[in-house]
Amino acid sequence: MKNATPTGQNTPGISDLATLALELAMITTITSSQDPRLDPLRLNERQLTTIAQRRSTIAAGRFIAEGDLVVARALEAGYKPEVVLCDAEQAERLHQQVSELGGQCLMAEIEIRREATGLGVPLSALGVFYRPEPQTVDQIISRARRIIVVEAVDNPSNIGAIVRCATGLGWDGLICDTTSADPLSRRGLRVSMGSAFNLSFARTTDIVATLKTLQAHSFKVFALTPDSNSIDIDQVEIAPAQKRAIIFGSERAGLSEQALACADARVKIAMNPNVDSLNVAAAAAISCYALR
Repeated sequence: MKNATPTGQNTPGISDLATLALELAMITTITSSQDPRLDPLRLNERQLTTIAQRRSTIAAGRFIAEGDLVVARALEAGYKPEVVLCDAEQAERLHQQVSELGGQCLMAEIEIRREATGLGVPLSALGVFYRPEPQTVDQIISRARRIIVVEAVDNPSNIGAIVRCATGLGWDGLICDTTSADPLSRRGLRVSMGSAFNLSFARTTDIVATLKTLQAHSFKVFALTPDSNSIDIDQVEIAPAQKRAIIFGSERAGLSEQALACADARVKIAMNPNVDSLNVAAAAAISCYALR
């Protein structure tokens, strides 16, 4: 029999071939940088979602996740993709999750991926995701025990660094006022390495009301400020079971007087007198560790 398979040689069974065919159907190979299926990846931040949408309490728009680690974390957290562009290795790794969540997995060679990023960098994975239904301040307060509050922290890199530090040190909630940067911004996610997907966050339109709500739910609120009447943060004594929140302000103006007036305690980081302040992200890392 000329077509007989030699003894001991493995050949794919019907079920294996069917599985392979199904997997290949989940991945679309892109051969031109002008392919319209890449259009969502060409959108800039303002085209993906408006500033008003990013800073409101209403879910709207999309966001971009850059890099295989950030894309994988978005998928693992259940964020719904619109389209994910990968190299061959990442397409094989991610296509099933992308498909299961309703997205399209595209695969392309290095030059096409380089053009698609708009940065001249051929990332191994790049994805456009839909923003989830936002959580409310009340939801964050009811579920978390260690909450970061930010007022007028408008630099996305700082927000990303704060998110990464907070998540790494066991803080489990973030509340941003409407003037603070977006944790899901392109730069914010790049700095946080996708940590924002694992930190519950909400927007508040009234920072004073939010601080009072925290206190009504038995949170002790600390305000980080270099004021002379502040106590050194390493001198703070707090019971392990005590729920706590720290509020950070902008590097230029610091916290508003209204926010400071609401705090249960004002704390500062002991520093060299020749240095007037730390970057807010560095200050947040020290504070999250000291009050964890």
